[in-house]
Order: sequence, then structure tokens, then C-alpha cells
Amino acid sequence: MATMVRVVLPLHLQRLASVRSEVQVEVASPVTQRSVLDALEQQFPMLRGTIRDQQTLKRRPLLRLFACSRDVSHESPDAPLPERVAQGEEPLLVVGAIAGG
Repeated sequence: MATMVRVVLPLHLQRLASVRSEVQVEVASPVTQRSVLDALEQQFPMLRGTIRDQQTLKRRPLLRLFACSRDVSHESPDAPLPERVAQGEEPLLVVGAIAGG
């Protein structure tokens, strides 16, 4: 069964994909980081390689993923996301980290 998952993108990815800050993608159960990012890259091919490396499929170091106000960036990509995200009640946030010195 597929559900519509909301994803909020940082400004640079919004511009690249020519979308507003929030998009919706259809994701089959179980709703995980991997399934959401797979659906996002399928719907917006120009985002391939921007959130995760195309070869290893590992998240890029300067991007973080938040679900229900919790950083899920270091959790398993196959771990189920919180039910509120899976049901489209809360978005999955893709946040660009600030780097500098």
C-alpha cells in the first residue's frame, strides 16, 4: 500500500528541482528514509546525487534528515520513519548543515 509522504527541501534543492519548499511523494510501505529518498529521486531525477551519493547511497555529510523534530540522519536507512511522517501528518525535513570555522 502506498501513501503520500511530505518532504521539505532546503532552498538550494528547491531551486534545482523547481519546486516550493514542500513536495509530496508516493511511497510504498514500509516508509523508511531509503524508500522516501528513492521516491523523491524518481519523481525529481535532478536531485539524484544531491542528498545521497549515487554509488553508495549514503547520505551526504552536510545534509541532515529530521522526522517529528528528531534527527534521524544516523539511523538505519531501512528503519521505519515515525508513523506521523508515514501517514503524511508531519514532513520529513532535509536540512542543509552549516559549516565553517
